[in-house]
Amino acid sequence: MMVPAALLLLGALTAVVAPRVLARADWADREPVVALWVWQCVVAAVLLCCVLSMALSAAAAWAEVRGRLFAPAPSGVVEAYALGTGASWAAITAVVLACGGLWTGTMLVREIVRARRRRHRRRAELLLRAPLLPGEEQGADRLVVVEGERPDAWWLAGAAPRLVITTAALRRLKGRQVDAVVAHEQGHARARHDWLLHCSAALAGGFPRVPVFAAFRDEMHRLVELAADDMASRRHGRLTTALALVGLNEDRGVFGPCSAPEAHVPHRVHRLLAPPERLTPVRRLRLTACAALVPVVPVLVAFVPGLRALAMP
Repeated sequence: MMVPAALLLLGALTAVVAPRVLARADWADREPVVALWVWQCVVAAVLLCCVLSMALSAAAAWAEVRGRLFAPAPSGVVEAYALGTGASWAAITAVVLACGGLWTGTMLVREIVRARRRRHRRRAELLLRAPLLPGEEQGADRLVVVEGERPDAWWLAGAAPRLVITTAALRRLKGRQVDAVVAHEQGHARARHDWLLHCSAALAGGFPRVPVFAAFRDEMHRLVELAADDMASRRHGRLTTALALVGLNEDRGVFGPCSAPEAHVPHRVHRLLAPPERLTPVRRLRLTACAALVPVVPVLVAFVPGLRALAMP
C-alpha cells in the first residue's frame, strides 16, 4: 500500500505547490502558448496520480482486480507492491477516487451540455437578427454581420463555425483592425481553446477547493486570450491588434478605475504596445520538454517496484 499512498501524496503536493511556482514565473505572459502547455501537463500529472492510486488501491482491495491488472506480470512483481496489506483502507481509497472520477466526468458533461445550449441559443438569436435571404443556404458564409449599437465580435463554434461581428464594430474599427479581430477569433478556433476552457471549468466547478484546478481555470481564461492576441499580431501587427482591442472594449468601462469582467483588457493592450522580450528558442524548448516530463513522474513512481522486481535475478 506504500505506492498508492505515495501517489496520493505526490498528487497533493503538485496540486498545492505547482500553482504557487507558476504564479511566480515571469515568462508566462511572454510565452502564453508554452504556459498553456505547462499548465496542461501539471493538471495531467495530478489526474494521473489519482488514477494510478485508484488502480493500485483497487488491486490491493479486491483479488479480481489484482488478477486482471497484474495478469501478464510474474508473481515477484505482484509481491513487490505488497498489495495484501491494508485491504480495508485500500477499498475506501479506491471507492473515493472512483467517485471523484465519476464526479469529474459528470462536471465535464454538464459543462459541454451548457456550452451546446448557449451555442444553440446564440444561433437562434443570430437567425432572428440576421435571417436568411431567399435562396441563401444556412452556414454558407463564415462571416456574419448583424445590427448592433455595441461594438462586438465573437466566434460561434459548431458544425458550421461563424464569426459574428456587429455593425457598430465595423463603424469603429478602421482598416486592418477588422482583419486583426478575425485573426484573433480564428486563433481561438484553430487552437481549440474552447475545449481547454470546458475542461478547466469542469475541474474547478467539481473541486473548487483544489488550488491547482481553480488556478488552472483562471489561467486558461487569461492565457488563451494572450495566445490569440499573439496570433493576430503576427499577421497584422501589434499596434493594429491593440487598437482593435481598444475599439471593441472602450465603451465597457474596462479602462476606468472600476473593475469589470474584462479587467484584463488593459494589460493585454499594454502587452501589445510594449511587448516583453520573448524567451530564446532553446529556453522555450527546455520548458516544453521539462513540462512533458511532469506527467511521467507518477508513472515512474507507479512502476518502480515492478521494475526493481524484474531487475532482480
